Amino acid sequence: MSGRLSIADLLTAMKSTIPKLTHINSSIPVRYPGSSVSAVTTLDDKVFVLRGQHVVVHDADTFTAQRVIVIPGLGSNNSLGLAACARYKCIYVSDRCHYSVHRAELGDTTAGESWSVANDPRGLSVNKAHNLIVACCAAKKLQEYTMHGILVREISLEQAGLSRPWHAIQLSSGEYVVSQDTSPGMIGVVGMNGQIIRRCGESERSEIQCPRSLAVTKNDEILVVDSATSRILSVNSSLSSIQELELPVDGEVHEPFGLCLDESRRRLYVGERFGKCRVLIFDVTL
Repeated sequence: MSGRLSIADLLTAMKSTIPKLTHINSSIPVRYPGSSVSAVTTLDDKVFVLRGQHVVVHDADTFTAQRVIVIPGLGSNNSLGLAACARYKCIYVSDRCHYSVHRAELGDTTAGESWSVANDPRGLSVNKAHNLIVACCAAKKLQEYTMHGILVREISLEQAGLSRPWHAIQLSSGEYVVSQDTSPGMIGVVGMNGQIIRRCGESERSEIQCPRSLAVTKNDEILVVDSATSRILSVNSSLSSIQELELPVDGEVHEPFGLCLDESRRRLYVGERFGKCRVLIFDVTL
């Protein structure tokens, strides 16, 4: 039997137990403008939270804020993407205003390098080759870069019918799962040639209304934030089944944007764009 985390396991765990829930809110003793959470990622014993033009670094065990990484020139609402690379010990932040990506070494407090990308970069992810995948919404493209901004691959999504890609993650097969920022929304799997392989959503009766951030398990099953309905949905690898995660929260989740699944710690992180602007942290028992 595989030891990999599956969406079925995740759902069973959340329904059969009461996951521990805590949150990081805007009252932490760190000064930075704005409180909206645009993205969340983890690396080793750190949790990185993108708030405005700053990335706040938290301890993964205590959730206390340790320091702030400043992204020079980044406006408070210009970034929607954050990713971390385990090999190169760095983080990446997208910049919609300047059509660029910023890279910061984890030992620094400011971004150390940036480069231009296609129009309207949004969600970011790091693949198994330790390259950066950028979803460029207005350009209708996926771009893959090395850690120093050398373009490795560019995939046009127009023929796949993905007109507003928000986030993309490369699967173990080499294909990409992509969320489309439309209402109703769509999730598609495309090949390296940009051809659509399978899709779900994009109809008035679709269970997916406004998909944004994605997370993928080691078994290539998918979690997606549906911002319009403030839900976290699970989608199997064939895109044939969609279920809503039943997350125990005091009150409502207010327009979730950021999503991160840390399988090593068995935790799910959900960042709110509005409302209390929390990072909700769920301990998943498997």
